Amino acid sequence: MKQYPAVPRPDEAPPDLFASGHLWLQEQIAGLHLRFRLRESGLLQFGDRTRTFDADEIPLPYGHAVRHVRESLDREALRNSVADPSSVVFFGEATVRRAVEYDWSRTPAVLGFDVWDATEERFLPPDSVERIFDHLGLHAVNTFEKEVRAVDFDPQSYDLPASAWYDGPAAGVVVRNKTGQRATIRRPDARAAGEDADPATAPADELAERYVTRQRVERIAADLDAAGRSTGFDDVFDRLIEAIAREEHQRLFHERASVDLRAFRSAAAERTQELLNG
Repeated sequence: MKQYPAVPRPDEAPPDLFASGHLWLQEQIAGLHLRFRLRESGLLQFGDRTRTFDADEIPLPYGHAVRHVRESLDREALRNSVADPSSVVFFGEATVRRAVEYDWSRTPAVLGFDVWDATEERFLPPDSVERIFDHLGLHAVNTFEKEVRAVDFDPQSYDLPASAWYDGPAAGVVVRNKTGQRATIRRPDARAAGEDADPATAPADELAERYVTRQRVERIAADLDAAGRSTGFDDVFDRLIEAIAREEHQRLFHERASVDLRAFRSAAAERTQELLNG
């Protein structure tokens, strides 16, 4: 499956990017890199920047995003759009709390930012990418400005706009043109904000008490009920664990964290059952 190229800073970007043509300015999301494609078997294949995941061994931080794609992607629309669906690779950001605490109630689990067409051996232009994600039932990253004249754009003096997904500045902006050239303008303090988080080091039962809250359990049960889905223990618990991994990622998966995930799941399951029964 196609791997995504590194996106340079403006001073290392291809000179042509800012010399001619028009630019799209899109929000850079501080999440986890996710790529996926529909295989010939009809099953979806997922991966991060360097690995592909076994279908039944999706890393916990990606659980909410993978579930969202599996439930939302219109496979029939994809099959009707291209002769070989497996030749198309989608790239997006799995939205988790790293440097930014997004508004999880309205932030999509995945925000797509690019599409690779192996048949033509190229990344599709940004306007096509937006239409494709929308056509397939998924969300594309938001665009701040379209068709900005490259010669009029100065990346050094550009002020980052407000994020579309929380009350604060965007973590960065990706500048791109229709030929596939890109550069990223990052917020200087974005990485530091994520590193300031306290790593989770408490025992599993204390973490379960802290993160398996009545509010979270009731919210997930209400969402399932509104969607006409089962609100049994297994359904609620699976989504609860995914929500915790998403919303508390910077603590649970911090490089200095010492969390026994198996013990945490067990303690979280017990706590969830108590809240559902209460």
